[in-house]
Order: sequence, then structure tokens, then C-alpha cells
Amino acid sequence: MLKDISVGQYYPGNSIVHRLDPRLKIIAVLMYIMTLFFIKSYIPYLFIFIYLTLVVKISGIPYSIVLRGMRPLRWIILITFIINLLFIPGEVLFKFGFISISEEGLDTAIKMAIRLLLIVSGTSLLTLTTSPIEITDGIEALLKPLKVIKVPAHEIAMMMTIALRFIPTLVEETDKIMKAQIARGADFESGNILNRAKNLVPLLVPLFINSLRRADELSTAMESRCYRGGDGRTKFKELALEKKDYVAFVLNMVFFAVVILWRYI
Repeated sequence: MLKDISVGQYYPGNSIVHRLDPRLKIIAVLMYIMTLFFIKSYIPYLFIFIYLTLVVKISGIPYSIVLRGMRPLRWIILITFIINLLFIPGEVLFKFGFISISEEGLDTAIKMAIRLLLIVSGTSLLTLTTSPIEITDGIEALLKPLKVIKVPAHEIAMMMTIALRFIPTLVEETDKIMKAQIARGADFESGNILNRAKNLVPLLVPLFINSLRRADELSTAMESRCYRGGDGRTKFKELALEKKDYVAFVLNMVFFAVVILWRYI
């Protein structure tokens, strides 16, 4: 299950989605997330699903990788679904003892589950089609105007990118530690959810130690390469907008605008 996490992983490719400007891709993802919170009916969700399917097809990323990234969230989605189903008041559809399910609760639970799935699948496409270096450059460029008020744009972008980059690394470390402890007799599969959660506690100490060790190794590597922050640094590849970037960005914004306006039509 741990290897199913797709956020932070990069899938190399040469598709038009991979070659789009990272600044516009970051803005498009932010607009995509905002659009999902404007949706109040099921038809726009269908539009979003078709949109994501087309983007995945154009990017050349196997559908299995995107779908596999949703598996680790199944318990979060299930818990969110149950909470919305049981605790939102409205016209009662089913009642058994103290358990009451309303029409509004069922509707909200379904929409919230769909929204979570779409957010995860949509945001994972950003890291799957954009390398960590491009994400760093894109975030730094978007935060650059804030340098006027002394906001460290480069440092913030670097921290965010390192955090995303190390998600797959920490997942791999966790998997190795679990296999090592299973070989010594640890049991992570049997029992209920609470017992499984308790069994995961011994993973935290070695994982924490390995995280500190990797952070120390990274800082040493950056210092040995004379890294001193963003001041005066040049880039091997400067970001430059091309015609395809403008066309793709406009098409995305028009699509998101139509989905948002659907709520008011």
C-alpha cells in the first residue's frame, strides 16, 4: 500500500503536458482545486472526470499509476463518507435506533468522497508530469513579486520541493523497516484497525532517525556544492512561455470558468 502513494513521484515523459511551463501548471492546479469547491451538482463532476481522463491520456501516464495513488486514501475517504452520512441533518431517509441517515447527508457524503478522489488524482498529476527542479523554479517565479516585502521566495520554494521530493523516499524507508520487522516476527496485518495502528508505533523511531540522517546528508551535500540560497544564483534552463503554454492555459481557464458558472446557471 505504501508504494501506491503517487504524490511527490515524477513519471518521466516527453508529452505536451510534461513540456508545459511549470508556473502555468501550478496555477492551473490551484484553479482546479478551487473549481471543485464551487461544484454543487453531479454533472460538473462528470465534466471534471472527462477532463482528467483526457489529461492523463495526453500525458502518457498509465491510468493504473493514477488509480493506484488513490488506494492509500480509502480509509480517509470512508471515514469522511460515514461522518457526513450520519451527522448532517435533513429529511430522514433511514432510521434505525439512534442511527439516522438524511437525504442531505447522503448527498454530501457522496460529493465529498468524489471531491477527495478528484483532488488527489488532479494534484498528483502535477508531480507526475513535473520534475522537482521545475516545481522549484515555478514556485520561486510565482513568489518572486513577494520579494518586495522581504519574503524568501527561493527558500520557500526549495523547502516545498524538498518536502514533495522526500515523500517517495520516506515511503520507501517505511517499507524497508516494515519488511525488516516482519522478518523478525512483527505482525502488521492481523487484528482490527486499532491493533494495526498500535503495531505501527515501533516504525516511528527508526523512521524518525533515518529522516534526520537523510536531512543531515542533504545539508552536507548542499554545503559541499557551495549552496548559499537564491541570491545571485543563475539557472541552467530559464523559464520561458511559449505558444503552447498560452493555448493550454487559456483552454484550462475557460473550462474551469464554465464549470464554476454551471453552479449559477
